[in-house]
Amino acid sequence: MGRPGVQIWTWTLCVLSWMCGEQVLAGPQYMVAVPAFLESGAETKFCASLLQPNEPLVMTVSLTSEGNNSTLLKQTSSEEFHICAQFKVPLVKKQEVQTFEVEVRGDTFYSKEVRKVMIKVYQPMTFVQTDKPLYLPGQTVHFRVVTLDTKFRPVNRLDANNNRIGQWLNETSNSKILQLSYDLNSEAHEGTYKISVSIGEDKLHHSFKVEKYVLPKFEVKIDAADEVSVGQEEIKFEVCAKYTYGQSVSGSAKVEMCRPILSYIYNTGVIIPDHSRGVPDVTAPCHLETKGLHIVVTWKRSHIGISQAQEKKIRISYVLGKLSFIDTPSVYEQGSNVEGKVSAQCCLHFTISNKSTLGYPGYRVPYYETQDHTVSAVQQFSPDVKTVSSLQVKNKDKPLSCDKEEEIFIQYTIVGEAQGSVDVMYLVLSRGAIVLQGFKQIENIKTVTEGELSFKLKVSPEMAPLVQVVAYAVLPSETVIAKSADFSTEKCFSHKVSLEFSPSSAVPGEETTMQVTAEPDSLCGVSAVDQSVLIKEPVFLLSSISVSVFSGFISGVGFRPNVVPNMYARNRIGLAGAPAPQAFVLEDAVPPAAPVLTVRTFFPETWIWDLVEVGESGTKDVSLTVPDTITTWETEAFCLSPQGFGLAPRKEITVFQPFFLELTLPYSIIRGEHFELKATTFNYLTSCIMVTVTPAPSLDYTLTPLSGDQYTSCLCGSERKTLSWTMTPSTLGTVNVSVTAEAVASQASCDNEIVSVPERGRIDVVTKSLIVKAEGSEMEKTYNWLLCPKGEALTEETHIQLPENVILGSARASVSVLGDILGRALKNLDGLLQMPYGCGEQNMALLAPNIYILEYLTNTQQLTPAIKEKATTFLTSGYQRELNYKHADGAYSTFGSGAGNTWLTAFVLRCFTKAQSFIYIDPKKIEESKTWLLQQQQETGCFVMSGKLFHNRMKGGVSDEVTLSAYITAVFLEMKMPVNDPVMNKSLSCLKQSVTDFSNTYTTALLAYVFTLAGDMETRAQLLQHLDIAGIKEGGFLHWSQTATETSASLSVEISSYVLLAKLSASPSNEDLGYASHIIRWLTSQQNHYGGFSSTQDTVVALQALALYSTLVFSPEGSSTVTVQSPSGQLTFDVNQNNKLLYQEKMLQDLTGKYSLEVKCTACVSMQVKLSELSQSNVTYLWFHCRYSGKQTSTNMVILDIKMLSGFVPDPELLINVVSSTPQLTKNVPVDHQLELIQELSVEKLKPAVVKIYDYYQPSKTDTQTSIDSPH
Repeated sequence: MGRPGVQIWTWTLCVLSWMCGEQVLAGPQYMVAVPAFLESGAETKFCASLLQPNEPLVMTVSLTSEGNNSTLLKQTSSEEFHICAQFKVPLVKKQEVQTFEVEVRGDTFYSKEVRKVMIKVYQPMTFVQTDKPLYLPGQTVHFRVVTLDTKFRPVNRLDANNNRIGQWLNETSNSKILQLSYDLNSEAHEGTYKISVSIGEDKLHHSFKVEKYVLPKFEVKIDAADEVSVGQEEIKFEVCAKYTYGQSVSGSAKVEMCRPILSYIYNTGVIIPDHSRGVPDVTAPCHLETKGLHIVVTWKRSHIGISQAQEKKIRISYVLGKLSFIDTPSVYEQGSNVEGKVSAQCCLHFTISNKSTLGYPGYRVPYYETQDHTVSAVQQFSPDVKTVSSLQVKNKDKPLSCDKEEEIFIQYTIVGEAQGSVDVMYLVLSRGAIVLQGFKQIENIKTVTEGELSFKLKVSPEMAPLVQVVAYAVLPSETVIAKSADFSTEKCFSHKVSLEFSPSSAVPGEETTMQVTAEPDSLCGVSAVDQSVLIKEPVFLLSSISVSVFSGFISGVGFRPNVVPNMYARNRIGLAGAPAPQAFVLEDAVPPAAPVLTVRTFFPETWIWDLVEVGESGTKDVSLTVPDTITTWETEAFCLSPQGFGLAPRKEITVFQPFFLELTLPYSIIRGEHFELKATTFNYLTSCIMVTVTPAPSLDYTLTPLSGDQYTSCLCGSERKTLSWTMTPSTLGTVNVSVTAEAVASQASCDNEIVSVPERGRIDVVTKSLIVKAEGSEMEKTYNWLLCPKGEALTEETHIQLPENVILGSARASVSVLGDILGRALKNLDGLLQMPYGCGEQNMALLAPNIYILEYLTNTQQLTPAIKEKATTFLTSGYQRELNYKHADGAYSTFGSGAGNTWLTAFVLRCFTKAQSFIYIDPKKIEESKTWLLQQQQETGCFVMSGKLFHNRMKGGVSDEVTLSAYITAVFLEMKMPVNDPVMNKSLSCLKQSVTDFSNTYTTALLAYVFTLAGDMETRAQLLQHLDIAGIKEGGFLHWSQTATETSASLSVEISSYVLLAKLSASPSNEDLGYASHIIRWLTSQQNHYGGFSSTQDTVVALQALALYSTLVFSPEGSSTVTVQSPSGQLTFDVNQNNKLLYQEKMLQDLTGKYSLEVKCTACVSMQVKLSELSQSNVTYLWFHCRYSGKQTSTNMVILDIKMLSGFVPDPELLINVVSSTPQLTKNVPVDHQLELIQELSVEKLKPAVVKIYDYYQPSKTDTQTSIDSPH
């Protein structure tokens, strides 16, 4: 839950008194207590005491600021008094310091004390609550936004923005709670998503996850102490496993206990030759000397074999025992005996010997904790002797009960004072304010007076979660003694809310009534979630414990989100109140009533997500149908009214029937594979039944029985039985699998007992869905257009054609539109490339695009706080991650080891310099890298090629030094290094030696950009003239390739981007912009679905060029309408200035045929059609042999992409060896790999899983693609 502006009250008590220190002068005395921090505009109080007045005195209390003086109290009295006065704190717009003054005046007495107090402005608290913490792709995200002031009263003005995949502008909550929703795309990527909410200048975020999952059926709990002593010989703990409907799970438990090495002690990686810094995510070994225990329990169900794990961390204490004094006096008289007791508390077998260590001896040494106790001698008061008199506020073991009177005890010891009486004054403070004041008188003071007094305190909700009691007294010797204590309270609200169900438990499909009770005219947010969701994704439910208020109460609202995939269905045919079936029927008897058929198909993870108005009566009954899931539902309700916020106590409603069926199957499978379908019947009746289990016939799959004659068999009380079939799906998509379990009448007996038939729920039909995927390799193709109408409609036509080897039923297509050519990249800042990230260069490819997009949005005044926050978050994490690849001398290398890489260091320097405008970058890191690069410059002006460059194409076919030097020179020029700098002079001189060599287009384009930045227009013109001749013009498109025979898409994007940068980096004319528009059309046509291109470098350079062009042609006006005409229908999109950065996408129904796209009006529109399909692949075994036999001596960086067989996962240790192997292949040097797979679920007739190896910088050029079959 996000909560900007949430403050926790702290109270420092300002005491103004005519008493300095412990010893005071004779005469009148006064004390005034006021909180040091006051809430702007709030009602609060201060308390004043006047003691020993010897004449009529006037006490005046005032609060003053510049130009304003408010008198809070003016009291005249010639007698002692203790009073508290209420006052309203001045309303201020921002934090302000004011002066609190107390003046006491009489004929012969005058005193004035002044203290400063802080008036603070506490902002409203906003929280976001989603209906689930976890979603499947394609589900709907429901969420609420609520804003409360410091008194828990609702604030109505809200607007919510989700700038990633949806947005809501100027939404207003007229009913106290803003409730919205968003439909996730069925192709939504797995990961963490964020809802951003803006309230004025404040912003908060709420995250949820999207992933593919199957909910657990049961929960494992470990009941163990949080701390154990190192002196204990054994540790006891209990483990239990229960289904969500409350019944125990039979099975076996595997218990592992370890003392793991703490993460800050060891390097969390295994050191291997190619990873000197270690491979991450490796579990550390156990150790004997750590201060913690880690318990892992894996519970395996006996009848199915499905496992569920739970873990518990226990602290290890080196305290063997604790010694403390009890019943021991604090004072003694000379010559008397002092008697007391010592209490020893600890572990088993507690013994103390002369060799025992008392007191803390040092780190990790067992010892006994000791306590000091001071006993003071009784003596008459003297100004030269410190008083031993004291007050003590007794603590309580439990929190103070809400809405009840609690007795607070104050112990006193008064020593060496003159006879008389003493007033003990007390103050109760909460949330920075005084809530209670009083005093008790102690009479008959003796030489030693000890005792206890008490007062009653009724704890109200406004006091939660903490109160402080301050006790003080002025003794006859005019010495002040004081003491305070803090008391926690139960968490409660003044607004009482309750949620009840009638009946409190139910059978599936039964009607129930939900009753909500709250303050009249309240609006309540009510929700109920399947307990399985909270086992899968544990989160804090909304509760009075998790709510901490903002002024000391809601410090964190943990909201339960919940979820369920809509892929689970259950049907039941049952008898509703009918008599038990008869073994025979008499001739004239009335036949039994026909069974009532109840079809159960309602299986949500979130059952209730509603807003309920309770009306004037304060009570609302809502009729509901209980879902068909056999589980426990966790419910919660909060209500808002003008009186404030209220929260109902947590309620559970269990849905259960004593006889039911459960199916076990995987989330997905590949068509043609076989797996074992398991159906488990449960009987929680007290008698035996005869059960027949029958699967429903289907054309979508075939079932082969595996359980012999057990499909009709006995099932006695508290028993379960699992039956199996071999299932072979034959169609693609979602397949519904139905199995029926029926309790049938039988003359046979079970365990010498006549079988019975339950009156309700004798037939249970369960239907669950299974996703059947196509076999083969996934392929993706995009069609891109950038259309800029100028008042006239622009149209484009395209034909979508599926490849011949496409797998039937696997294809899908979508169309998306954006009002900005950088909008697609902006949407996917964290995933421009669906490629691995794991080295220094790949990390920079994730970081760099954020910089260029931020620069563009800043220059065009489109940068919103939400976008800036998202982008800067990526920049910050990327910056910190890149430092892992930095060497001590300032250089960077691909994997953080070996020689520093000149090109990568220049790339990092370029990005870090630009990123300084948006995030903090240590200037020392930039200077170190710059210094290292300068040291690589030779006398010729060129730079030395240092380190391994995995991107061979960067060499460009000419001298490594020329291409590299051109890149480094561009970096220094972008950093504003003067052209007349000696370094720059030498570098440009080196480059000019190669400007007439046009054999390599890449180098020519890069040089053109360099000399544009250097302002050498003559050389620039010479280079651009050649490039213009070499350009490839096709219709309105313009691009370049390396050579006539080398047409790498990645390299072409990079070359074309450098030409574009050269054209636009020197005050471009309209003619230049017109020329650039043809390059832009080609570049945008090459973008992938995520807004990136083929690989790292082309994406970085292309987005830099696109950002520069977009800045130059940006217009804050215009709108357009997009029409997409397909063979079977029409889609329409509206693009305007409010949603130009909003990603809009719709699925296409036709996967082949002619499409017509039309854009009208005046705004540019970036359009993309994405086609995804699976194609056939070859089959081989689970081992692979890699060899490179191309023209180069070695490859670029290569990626080995391994898909997994259904039901298998890779062995993580062997996977590390594969992943960390040499990232390049040397010509004609074979490399062999093998990968051990661990079977998690039995699947027969496995379909092959694709394995491919490809060039990281030219992924479209897949060198080899093969498949793996089941291991033999």
